[in-house]
Amino acid sequence: MSTDIDATKNRGSDTYSVDERTLCDASDDEGYKNGRPSSEVSEGDHDILESEDERERLLISQESKTGFFGKKGVKIGRRNAKNSSTDGIRRSKKVHNEESSALMYEMEEGIGGSSPSFSRHSSESDEQRLRTTTTQRKACASPAQVFRRLCIYLSIAVLFVVLLVSAYRLSGSKKTRPPPVMVSNGTSLFAPTTILISLDGFRADFLYRGLTPTLNKFVANGISPKYMMPSFPSVTFPNHYTMATGLYPEAHGVVGNSFWDPSLKKEFYYTDPDRSLQPFWWGGEPLWVTAERQEVPTAVHMWPGSEAHIANMDISYIDKYNGSEVLSRKVDRMLGLLDVPGPMDPSVKADEPRPQFIAAYVPNVDADGHKYGPNSTEIRATIQEVDAMLGSLLSGLESRNLTNIVNVVIVSDHGMATTDVTRLIQLEDLVNVEEIEHIDGWPLYGLRPKKMEDLERIHQDLLAKAKDNPNIEVYLKDKDMPEKYHFSNNERIAPLWIVPKTGWAIVTKDDFDVEKGKENGDVYHPRGLHGYNHEHPLMRAIFVARGPAFPHTPNSRMEPFQNIELYNIVCDSIGITPAPNNGTLRLPLKPVGLHDDPEASHNETPVDPVEASSYFTTATMTSFSSLIASASGLEDTFSSIHQEVTTTSSSPAPPPPSATPSSESFWEWLTHKADHIEEWVEDFLHNHTHNGAEKDGA
Repeated sequence: MSTDIDATKNRGSDTYSVDERTLCDASDDEGYKNGRPSSEVSEGDHDILESEDERERLLISQESKTGFFGKKGVKIGRRNAKNSSTDGIRRSKKVHNEESSALMYEMEEGIGGSSPSFSRHSSESDEQRLRTTTTQRKACASPAQVFRRLCIYLSIAVLFVVLLVSAYRLSGSKKTRPPPVMVSNGTSLFAPTTILISLDGFRADFLYRGLTPTLNKFVANGISPKYMMPSFPSVTFPNHYTMATGLYPEAHGVVGNSFWDPSLKKEFYYTDPDRSLQPFWWGGEPLWVTAERQEVPTAVHMWPGSEAHIANMDISYIDKYNGSEVLSRKVDRMLGLLDVPGPMDPSVKADEPRPQFIAAYVPNVDADGHKYGPNSTEIRATIQEVDAMLGSLLSGLESRNLTNIVNVVIVSDHGMATTDVTRLIQLEDLVNVEEIEHIDGWPLYGLRPKKMEDLERIHQDLLAKAKDNPNIEVYLKDKDMPEKYHFSNNERIAPLWIVPKTGWAIVTKDDFDVEKGKENGDVYHPRGLHGYNHEHPLMRAIFVARGPAFPHTPNSRMEPFQNIELYNIVCDSIGITPAPNNGTLRLPLKPVGLHDDPEASHNETPVDPVEASSYFTTATMTSFSSLIASASGLEDTFSSIHQEVTTTSSSPAPPPPSATPSSESFWEWLTHKADHIEEWVEDFLHNHTHNGAEKDGA
């Protein structure tokens, strides 16, 4: 190392290169002119410096040119320690003056002069000057330049938003979800699958008539409440769409089988496709749309509303309504859909997927209930036929080894009550129909006056008439509509409503002249009706479920619930996310016991009046106390009968063998004892109802 030092000492001053003299002679302040060293360069560097000068002149010439945003081009040159001395000598005064301000900025930042940082690589110095001049250029931008920038940035932002919205819409039509768990039946793999069957008009107590061995066995193997409540009004289209969406009719907008929309200036009428199958009638998101959005193939067989192409969603399979289709064809259709190759089968077709959700509608019980009445011989046969259809379906599932793979949910939309000419009310006796612009619904009536200023007067007139006729209830939508109905928050709901008691009907003279009908002994049709208070026992529906999504003890019993809960239950059973709805019940269902538990309530069969004379035994027609008050001396008679029931000292007539006074209620015992006093009761009731009819017709 000392040898190297000595060799260095022996060097003359001329042996130092220009770079070395420049770096070592940092104390020579006189050698700098405007930040540049004054040392001479070696002769070998002249060629390099000339090429550098040429590049400098080219860069200087760009100063007069305007940049992208309207600013003059910034001169960028290489000023390193090696050539800065000669650079300063050869540069013209003009160039020198133009660069002085930039060099002064560099001196403040420690880039020029005798600062140690002056020895940095020249590229770092260039980058620093570039950032500096770019900042100065931005600071000096004119308003026009700023406006141009804003326009460009805004255009980019708008384009981004458009792309984002487009991507959202594309992704919104179908939501991807994790692959479902597949289960094999021995021949194919099945994703979670549910069949939902609606038996229109199947009243809950139809299960207790000894006509439904399949359904009763299904109850014994599954989970169910004693009944499921429909929503108000208890008619077909609002309730089927409530079951499909989990929304009250006031929320999904189908508020009746027929109604007027004041905004659209259109009328909805359920049996007319031109007035019911447009998407704008149907709010909310039905099960088939929810499923298809989440890539669950769906098949809908005649379910009310399914043909409306709701939310513009294409459904894998849609079967149009056919009221004359035989029940065996429905079974073949459902089983045929399950026989379609699955996603893992070699023969699968992309345009023919196997559905994981099948919704089927069966109108037979409702149709014959209207035509013949819910207590007719004909309806008994229809109930048996529908039960046999379900037996064929369950047998088909068993033969395919799908009993424990496919969920089956059987529901109905409402019950049915028997009508009679003695329980009809003439609408013209209640209101002046000339003052009414639109009449919605049936058998309950929603009234829209031609002049809204007449509403309160018409309302008061109806209230006065309701005092003399206890078989109707009158409500203003925005004032006293019962909260339990959830039937006020929609403009499609008429402002004034007349709701008959269960089993009664309001008719116009165009439909049926009540007085003439009574005189002629005419039979009123339909013989069965629904649409009343959804909580009435005659309006009760059914819900029974069985399958892997319902892993409960057989014959499980749960508390009754309203049909707004069905949507969530079905969604959970096939593993999809429900849309917002009014329901709160989710899987797993929570049983409270078994149907055959001693503490379970008995299978209630509500009294349904078949003849006018039988409403003596019907709590929904006339209360027991009012009947007593209307007959002279009847109170004493019933009092003595009651005494016979509650004492054992005397027994004037033995009760029927199937029951004893001590094991049944007084009302039940009195019904059985009616055989012994039938003639007297019929005579009394004939006179009572005849007088009442004359009073109502006055």
